[in-house]
Amino acid sequence: MSETGRTVVITGASSGFGAAAVRAFADQGNRVWGTMRDAEGRNAIKKAELEAHSPRIAIAEMNVTSDASVTDGFARILAEGPVDILINNAGIMYIGMTEAYSVAQAHEQMETNYFGAIRAMQAVLPSMRAAGSGLIINTSSIAGRVSVPFFGTYSATKHALEAYSQSLRYEVAPFGVDVALVEPGPFPSNLLAAGKPPAHEDVLASYGDLGNVPATMISGFADMLASEAAPDPQLVVDAYLALADAAPGKRPTRTVVGITWGVDEVNAFTQPRQDALLKEMQLETVLGGLDA
Repeated sequence: MSETGRTVVITGASSGFGAAAVRAFADQGNRVWGTMRDAEGRNAIKKAELEAHSPRIAIAEMNVTSDASVTDGFARILAEGPVDILINNAGIMYIGMTEAYSVAQAHEQMETNYFGAIRAMQAVLPSMRAAGSGLIINTSSIAGRVSVPFFGTYSATKHALEAYSQSLRYEVAPFGVDVALVEPGPFPSNLLAAGKPPAHEDVLASYGDLGNVPATMISGFADMLASEAAPDPQLVVDAYLALADAAPGKRPTRTVVGITWGVDEVNAFTQPRQDALLKEMQLETVLGGLDA
């Protein structure tokens, strides 16, 4: 691969899509910053492995749920130079009876999946707008476009990220900055293993036998994702790479990857209606048209 000269920041780089994407972008010749929590503690080995993969890789300590941590992490990154591509990949997922999850547990997921992404975006956008170029890729989910039983608190975070990203995409496009969403279906990752059961055990018990369905469903998911039929996580990394290499201003708003649950059909139907709002609100001249 030829040297591209881009600087790429990927959050949630300790495992899964994030770690694989750090390696892939570095192999293309990019300068890559991976971010993770406890980079000098419990994730020290993962940090060392990634940095050993390529001299183009550096790992920055960052907890996306903390204003101070994000500020400090990006201060180190931006001291080296502007960021060309930000991939918000960090995320957590709880699956279970929606009513039984506490407000605190819903808040935990929002802090990482939604507010954490906002913190990172706000750290890079001023310099991207000043440069007149840049790309932000937000890792959403097919559960951010459709809502299914037992995914309520997780889906809410991804629906929020979808709405924020759609609006932001319009607003920063005149500055030459692209915002795109990648929507993976189920893939082998640590999301299931890292999930938490509902805190309100009394509520869960009141559902009777129905309260056991989420655990059975999760077990089925785990078996499928451990089988040969499981989608290859590299597909998500390839989606990141394709968006990075696509022509500025022509990148699709949403890219569905893997099992779709019909979300590709939802996007094809709703995006033209969404974009038509610019004309109806008399904002088309101000913000400019965008390809779906």
